[in-house]
Amino acid sequence: MIMRIWKHIRKYWFYIVCSLIFAALSVASQLYVPILTGNAIDHMIGVGKVDFAGVAAIVRVIVAATAVTAISQWIFGICNNKITYNVSRDLRNAAIAKIQRLPVSYLDAHPTGDLVSRVIADVEQFADGLLMGFTQFFTGVLTILGTLGFMLYVNVPITLVVVCVTPLSFIVAGFIAKKTYRNFHMQTEVRGEQTAFINEMIEGQKVVQAFCHEKENVDQFDEMNERLQKASLKAIFFSSITNPATRFVNNVVYAGVALVGALFAVSGGISVGQLSCFLSYANQYTKPFNEISGVVTELQNAMACASRIFELLDEEERTPDKADARVLTEEQVDGTVEISDVSFSYVPDRKLIEHFNLSVKPGERVAIVGPTGCGKTTMINLLMRFYDVDAGKICVSGTDIRDISRISLRRSYGMVLQDTWLKSGTIYENIAYGRPDATKEQVIEAAKAAHAHSFIKRLQDGYDTVISEDGGNISQGQKQLLCIARVMLCLPPMLILDEATSSIDTRTEIKIQQAFASMMKGRTSFIVAHRLSTIREADIILVMDSGKVIEQGTHEELLAEKGFYAKLYNSQYEL
Repeated sequence: MIMRIWKHIRKYWFYIVCSLIFAALSVASQLYVPILTGNAIDHMIGVGKVDFAGVAAIVRVIVAATAVTAISQWIFGICNNKITYNVSRDLRNAAIAKIQRLPVSYLDAHPTGDLVSRVIADVEQFADGLLMGFTQFFTGVLTILGTLGFMLYVNVPITLVVVCVTPLSFIVAGFIAKKTYRNFHMQTEVRGEQTAFINEMIEGQKVVQAFCHEKENVDQFDEMNERLQKASLKAIFFSSITNPATRFVNNVVYAGVALVGALFAVSGGISVGQLSCFLSYANQYTKPFNEISGVVTELQNAMACASRIFELLDEEERTPDKADARVLTEEQVDGTVEISDVSFSYVPDRKLIEHFNLSVKPGERVAIVGPTGCGKTTMINLLMRFYDVDAGKICVSGTDIRDISRISLRRSYGMVLQDTWLKSGTIYENIAYGRPDATKEQVIEAAKAAHAHSFIKRLQDGYDTVISEDGGNISQGQKQLLCIARVMLCLPPMLILDEATSSIDTRTEIKIQQAFASMMKGRTSFIVAHRLSTIREADIILVMDSGKVIEQGTHEELLAEKGFYAKLYNSQYEL
């Protein structure tokens, strides 16, 4: 973990070098002051023997050393901030870039809130620990080494007393650090789980209230909160006892130095000023241990957060496009789709689509119907290559889609889904999303074709009206009309309509179906619909059940068979 963190830090070697230089300069000038103070004391011992000129000269040097310390610490802090927040930025950028490359299966299987927690909260906690590490750990280590050097310069025997007692601090801090890391790691995991739960509950609040599920959700949240409280309490407890434990050891060191130093002073081994200097060094020597123990605690939290970030960065990415992947142009897409012996399942031990075959000619309209969970939307996911097939192959214009670049494949389709997607921006920007170079007139024509123009003109700013993310300030039906207008503006060679008019009133739907009929002429189209009245004109109707095509034909042919489709169709008109 430390090596991985170092790989992200070492690119800022210039700031690291500057940080080390100014940290050393700060510590050196700071540690020089006790020697000066001791010398000043020696200039004042004895009645009437104060050397005012010598003391004044020493005071001037002390002021200069203090100024050097202050300036060095200021530059040192700037360098540390640069390192910390650049690394945080890099990790967040890497996490977002990683999410863009992850397969849809990963995003389907992991709660959004947990991903948000990793990218936002965990990186923030990591940055706090890293900043404290650079700020206090560097200076703490340098202070310890520098203090030992100065103490050895003043008196070797007393320094050996300090060195002999020092390992106790490391033993105590190391024991507590192991306990702390485990509890902080558990804390970050539960916090991510809780964030995911809160995100899900806020987004689905209407559903929660509709099913009167508030109490169960509160109970579930309380259970998570209790686990977070226990993990946090243990982590904070162990992290809190680090400082008192090391302080106890440090006081033992100070007492030992005072005792031995006093004996040396009485016997004439050192002067009073040197004893004062030594006691000051003993205090400065022990202080970094307290700081480092606090830093170790924060670093344990930072390491636990970093492990979750790196878990995300280590996830297996979607299969990349082949080096020689074919790039389809609009002219090359003739609309031929061949599905040959395709098998697929989201979970290996739960079969969904098995040995599926379909041949679609250019310009044909293929309707896919069946009960919920039969595999209709899964077929759309496979056609768009959001998921790769487990067996068999899907060919577009005679080429296996695994040999086609994803970008060109998806640009060949126009999609209108039941779940609408809009971005924060103007209505114009949302319609022109797939074709940014479109003129205002072309956008308006597409909106008119989708029967969205009339409601857009009624808005205060018309096409310049800003809608919130996911279109929260317009109705569901209006959002769907905008998505339809978006496809009508692009007019790609093939279309996928997955319950494209599910949120639109019947009168508008009839008009849009006419627009769709005009748009689908000469374009291969895949239509998923529960309202079977909307697919009567399809060239092929595939009736799916449990991932298999159980019936296939035109509307009239399937009704004449009086099979599953006929029952499904007639059930819509039964009381």
